[in-house]
Amino acid sequence: MVVKRALADSRPWLLLSLIAGISYYFLRDNNIPGLYLIIWKGLGVGFLAVFAVVRHHSTDGRLMAAIMAFGSLGDMLIEIDMIYGAVAFLIGHIIAIALYLRHRRARLAFSQRLFAIVMVPCVVLIAWALPFDRSGGPGIAIYTLFLGAMAAMAWTSNFPRYRVGTGALLFVISDLLIFARLGPLDGSVLPDLLIWPTYYFGQFLICTGVILTLRHKDPRVAA
Repeated sequence: MVVKRALADSRPWLLLSLIAGISYYFLRDNNIPGLYLIIWKGLGVGFLAVFAVVRHHSTDGRLMAAIMAFGSLGDMLIEIDMIYGAVAFLIGHIIAIALYLRHRRARLAFSQRLFAIVMVPCVVLIAWALPFDRSGGPGIAIYTLFLGAMAAMAWTSNFPRYRVGTGALLFVISDLLIFARLGPLDGSVLPDLLIWPTYYFGQFLICTGVILTLRHKDPRVAA
């Protein structure tokens, strides 16, 4: 009942996020002025940041809001310069790692621990190997080290894996598709079709999974 009520109370912000995120996907190739389209792109995850900060008045709620805020900033900056966008996302990953470390799962099965350990080097190596232009390899490796660590920490946190863990993996897939577009998938329609949906719905699952779990654990600081 607590989760159902939380969803009902938070519908405006989640609805605004879904409207912005889904509409951007279908209208991004229309003749919309660049600045407006950049702002539009940032609104999908930006509304998730508002949802997080108003739905749970705690340090963890503010951390999640910051993660989404830097994600929104990254969404917009990447349209101006890929490096600027990557820095914003990198900051978000660092904050996310800190949040997940505060909520470590007490017990992990061997397979779950192994998956998290293997995930980090695999993500780094795959991303590093994808672009044809090798000059950006070191930067990609540094960025994806934090990306992989974020996903591994999400997977081993006590937040629900079917939401937060899956959302983090979708984020990883989205970024790998970006790097693949610079290499073997150059000219393919797959990155254009899949990058935004995997990223946006990954962020949506992460944010809602964390906040609803926090509300269930400590409803005293919930709005």
